[in-house]
Amino acid sequence: MTSGFSRTGAGRRFLSVMLATVAVGSALAPVTAEAARIENPVAVFSGIDKITGRITSFDVYIGETVQFGALQVTPKVCYSRDDTEAQKITSFVEVDEITLDRKIRRIFTGWMFADSPGLNAVEHPVYDVWLTECKAKSDVPPPDDSEAKVQ
Repeated sequence: MTSGFSRTGAGRRFLSVMLATVAVGSALAPVTAEAARIENPVAVFSGIDKITGRITSFDVYIGETVQFGALQVTPKVCYSRDDTEAQKITSFVEVDEITLDRKIRRIFTGWMFADSPGLNAVEHPVYDVWLTECKAKSDVPPPDDSEAKVQ
């Protein structure tokens, strides 16, 4: 019964050569460097009010909270890459809902990805929010200690 693999001396030499070739090939494989991520002070979101059909784009400074409808959006960090790399825009975001009885309920905590807005967008019965980009500066002045409001 033959299995296609020879157990003779020639077969062992062939196996040794193949293993050595794989080992050398692995050692010489190009090493890819991770692109440095850029930490940005502003995250840009889009939101839709499903009742009116109105889509709004709004800038939020990192660590600040902006209210969009009944949602409060707070980005904790917003990363991008420099212009020589393929962009991967990501932000770690917390989103709270202000309920009808004026309680605040956390409805989302996690990463949002601008290139996959449907992956981790906030989907609410009335409002949806998703990340669109990160920016180094905004036309909107930085907020003071009071909360900013979009709507």
